[in-house]
Parts: sequence; structure tokens; C-alpha cells
Amino acid sequence: MLNIGIVLGSTREGRVSPQVGEWVKELADKRGDANYEVIDIADYNLPLLGEAGQDASGVAAWSEKIAQMDGFIFIVQEYNHSISASLKNALDYLRVEWNNKAAGIVSYGSVGGARATEHLRGILSELSIAHVRVHPALSLFTDFENGTHFAPKEVQAQSVNDMLDQLLPWTEAMQSVRMKAGEVANN
Repeated sequence: MLNIGIVLGSTREGRVSPQVGEWVKELADKRGDANYEVIDIADYNLPLLGEAGQDASGVAAWSEKIAQMDGFIFIVQEYNHSISASLKNALDYLRVEWNNKAAGIVSYGSVGGARATEHLRGILSELSIAHVRVHPALSLFTDFENGTHFAPKEVQAQSVNDMLDQLLPWTEAMQSVRMKAGEVANN
């Protein structure tokens, strides 16, 4: 079975990404079509990339975890019209571990996290991550109570399943791409 990492894109105190990530995992697990795992970048010691004198002891574990995954679902919140610095930093730490894999995006924000998603798509493309079109976009106004308690509208569950319907075939296809890339590298 495919291994799909659900990457929480925020490390901020009071964040709601763990609620969103667990909801996505619960919906995905009901399908029984892959192994889904929440990956919280806050669990890894990833200081600002390139900053001198920092303890980057979590990088090896981060690399190993990402390398184990066949595909990803990024839980993305919009901060100042873009993704969080912690997610950008976590993405930048690695390269080959991301290459030739597939991803879906679940975002939230005042406009559903649409602007953050568009920024993330450019970054994913540069990392050779094939991202699917369907994009569940959660509104801080209608899918959260008081901006802190996640209470998604029923229609959002279908949007997640539609995204997974695209993500899984793409993830399978990217396995072939990784095998071909490995053959080329070995010749």
C-alpha cells in the first residue's frame, strides 16, 4: 500500500492545523486505500536553514520520514498571502526525498488559503512534486468556530475525497517515474 504523509504546515502556538490534519486522516483512513500518517514538522528540530550555530539534530529524522513517503497531503494555512515560514523551511531542508512524488493540498484562511496554495504549488513544482488540481479550501469564517475550533461544513468531506481520488493514481504513477529516474542515475 502507498504511504501518504499528511504534513502539518504550521508550528505556531495555538495553531489549528492538527485539527485539520486529524480530520483529513480520519476521512482518508475510511477509504482503506493507503497508509496515511500525520507528520508534524513541529516534532523535528529544524532551525532556520543555513543559520549558523543552530541545533539541527532533527534533520536526519526529517529526511528519513519524508523519504519513506510515496505522496503527501499538505495542510496549509495562509499567513500574509503565503505559506508559513516553518513549512517553507521544512521543504527547503530536503530535495531528493521530495522528488518525483505526488501531493494534494488542503488549505485554510480568510479566502480558503487560496493564495498560500498558489505559492506552495510553485515550490512543489521546483521540488519535482506533482500536485493535483482538486484543492479543499477551508474558510476561517464558515469552517471554524471563533477561528480556533475546526467544524467543517459537510461539503468539505467530499472535496477531500475528490482530492484523494486524484492523489492516489498520481502517487502510483510517480512510483514508476522514481524507478525510471533511478535506472537513469545508475547507468
